[in-house]
Amino acid sequence: MGQYGDVFIDQLLESLFPASRSNDFFEALFGDAEEGSYDIELGYVGDSGDIVNFELRLKERPGCCLACNLTYGLPQVFSRHPIINIQGLAEKIGEAVGKSENVSWKLGSTQEKNKQLHVIPLIVSLS
Repeated sequence: MGQYGDVFIDQLLESLFPASRSNDFFEALFGDAEEGSYDIELGYVGDSGDIVNFELRLKERPGCCLACNLTYGLPQVFSRHPIINIQGLAEKIGEAVGKSENVSWKLGSTQEKNKQLHVIPLIVSLS
């Protein structure tokens, strides 16, 4: 799991990316949080040296469809959306491990894990 496995526990991940952010995102995007077809959750995947790997997990909401055409363009949207705030998230990740200077990040392409779960890799560099 890596050297930071004991740091990025569920409680910290929830504080870094609260569940309410999904509704805030859809409220801003559509004017109604109920229009969203998924919830966004931050998950820790592991690390290697100063590279820490996370996933933005898109979990299908009950009665909704998590269609690929809705999620494949999200890395570009998330990378610049102020509510998702990937830069701020990466900085908080750096702070959590005491390496808040020179933090950079990259979002990977959307991956379909199954019908109810798609993930967007988030790679945070702490060097």
